[in-house]
Amino acid sequence: MNRKDRLYALTQRLRDGRLHTAEAMAQDLGVSVRTIYRDMETLAASGVPVEGARGYGYTVQAAITLPPLNLTEAELEALHLALAALGASPLTEQASAARTLAAKIDAVLPEDSDSRAAPFGFATAAFAEAARGFAHMPAIRAAIRARQKLRVTLNGVGHDLRPLHLDYFGRIWTCVAWSETTGDFLSFRIDRIEDLRPLPSLFVGEPGRTLADWRARQG
Repeated sequence: MNRKDRLYALTQRLRDGRLHTAEAMAQDLGVSVRTIYRDMETLAASGVPVEGARGYGYTVQAAITLPPLNLTEAELEALHLALAALGASPLTEQASAARTLAAKIDAVLPEDSDSRAAPFGFATAAFAEAARGFAHMPAIRAAIRARQKLRVTLNGVGHDLRPLHLDYFGRIWTCVAWSETTGDFLSFRIDRIEDLRPLPSLFVGEPGRTLADWRARQG
């Protein structure tokens, strides 16, 4: 049994909430007790709520809600890039979650893989700009859903906007909006926002100022 299958088998066994000794698990799986000790450390590092200690036994008291995932190299790389950007985000809670998730993924990657990913790094250079933009994502998304106007400062110039759509292009998030300041559509990178403030007024769709109008103009 390879390490990945063994970790899954151990997780399934521990789910019953009963106490299992390392000696019994080692005998059933045909490995050494020392291997079971290492496996328990790996499961704990990957987020499985293992309780117990060497010489006493192990159990899992809390529910485990996520099933094992089989990721392709491309999927793992995509996850790596997303966590790299979010981990450097000024959104404290999400950045912390990205870092702990990266540690959990690193802990359970197969040791015998010829293409084991390098340890997760966090945004510098190429991804730092995307990370900066994440700080404004919640406010912009909320404004799009509520049709709430925003005052956004770009390059020292303030714009009163009707935010219409967020898009991702080449590691950069952009926003399409109708600018009431210029009387025209405005597409801008959200990592270039210097200041953002929700306005008390809402907006409704008006001919010539909707996302469909923007797309028609682009086509």
